[in-house]
Amino acid sequence: MSEPEIPPVPGQETPHSPGELPPRRSFGLSLGVRLRNYFLAGILITAPVSLTIYIAWLFINWVDLTVLPLVPPEYNPENYLPFSIPGIGLIIVLIVLTTIGAVTAGLFGRLTRQLMESILNRLPIIRSIYSAIKQIIETVLANQSAAFRDCVLVEFPRPGAWTLGFVTGTTPPEVSAAIGGDALTIFVPTTPNPTSGYLIFVPRADVKYLHMTVEDGIKLVVSGGIVAPGKNPTKKPKASA
Repeated sequence: MSEPEIPPVPGQETPHSPGELPPRRSFGLSLGVRLRNYFLAGILITAPVSLTIYIAWLFINWVDLTVLPLVPPEYNPENYLPFSIPGIGLIIVLIVLTTIGAVTAGLFGRLTRQLMESILNRLPIIRSIYSAIKQIIETVLANQSAAFRDCVLVEFPRPGAWTLGFVTGTTPPEVSAAIGGDALTIFVPTTPNPTSGYLIFVPRADVKYLHMTVEDGIKLVVSGGIVAPGKNPTKKPKASA
């Protein structure tokens, strides 16, 4: 009597005789998936480096094309070399700015700067532009400044919708009096360009401080939420109220 045939168990391979070849697997499909994964991994590795080098190269070329035409021919190094060197314009700008900073640090430089500021402050339209630009640059470069040091959440553009913002300082007294309490001045950047955005005044009690740093917040804004930074245990959030 022949033994009853046992049906194959789902998920297990069907047994075959010693002289019979095993069933063919889809080798082509697995190879295609691997090649696709390798290709995406190559893009992930090379794209940030390539874009960074490309943007730096564009900036260096722009500085060279802007600065080198202003340099007298007898002082232009490219006139004495058989080839052009990228970045000479940037080096010249760094040397000039460092020299100006060293000269203005002395008594004569301070007097010259005060004279230039007094002239600019007497011009009706120029003084407003100069004052605004000077205040922004001093705020960004000052080490003691607390601007753009805190990443917060605020309800914007409507209640119930939260957006990322950066505290730029305390609100002027006139604005705080109109709001009816202590408030903060917050810059809400746009995505993916964080250089533009909205300036809003929010009561301090309605602001939620985050653990993430400003750098991580900018990455989150630029990437449109794709690059989500992890929790930074070294930075403790401030009290909301």
